[in-house]
Amino acid sequence: MTTRGQGKPPADPIQARGTDESAWRDWAGWDALPVFTLPTAGRAVVVAAHPDDEVLGFGGSISRLAAAGMDLTVVSVTDGERSHPHSSVETPQSLARIRAEETRAALAELGAAGADIIRLHVPDTEVARHEDRVATALAEIMAGTTLCAAPWAGDVHADHEAVGRAALTASDVVGAPCLLYPVWMWHWARPGDPRVPWADAARILLPPPALVRKTSAISRFTSQISPLGPEPGDEAILPPEEIAHHLRPVEVVFR
Repeated sequence: MTTRGQGKPPADPIQARGTDESAWRDWAGWDALPVFTLPTAGRAVVVAAHPDDEVLGFGGSISRLAAAGMDLTVVSVTDGERSHPHSSVETPQSLARIRAEETRAALAELGAAGADIIRLHVPDTEVARHEDRVATALAEIMAGTTLCAAPWAGDVHADHEAVGRAALTASDVVGAPCLLYPVWMWHWARPGDPRVPWADAARILLPPPALVRKTSAISRFTSQISPLGPEPGDEAILPPEEIAHHLRPVEVVFR
């Protein structure tokens, strides 16, 4: 995930005060969402706009897919190198390296240490400019897959939305089913929000072992959940109140 510190205007819903996780936990609408059954054989491709998106939005499902013995490929469209553009500690080049290492460590926590990782090196914050190229690359990667998962194309984050659109385009080309997982939606939306296509949503249940693995995996993204240093520009991107949205025993996808 990359967003805070990128110079977005204050009116951006991601920069505004978000919905408290307690409101989501108390939402009466959870049971109305059908349960999605993950496949247990074949190959899955999980796409992320930035390193950590795949774990935040779909990490418990990755753990379940790995436990089932499925072949896994994780695609990082950008390297997340612009998460801290004003850092006094890290450069974009060093952040790209750090975030790649964090992804590998997080996947190991999920029981997916053997997953293939493909980095497309699209410039962070500029995916929309390269959307056609991303769609072409994803179509090649997705060929023969049982399932694809990518960020939701309505997440109100330009990179997430462009990756979601590219994944849908690629899935249409190769005929692979594609799920879209939200990341920032839990921040800017509210329970039952009419801006969210709940009729297309489904739940993926996370048994306790999968949730424990996901929690450990999220903790591996130190560059995002802890300050890089004491100076302005080095603040944590994901404070505890944001992480809380991703520590439920359920993940939501749009079909």
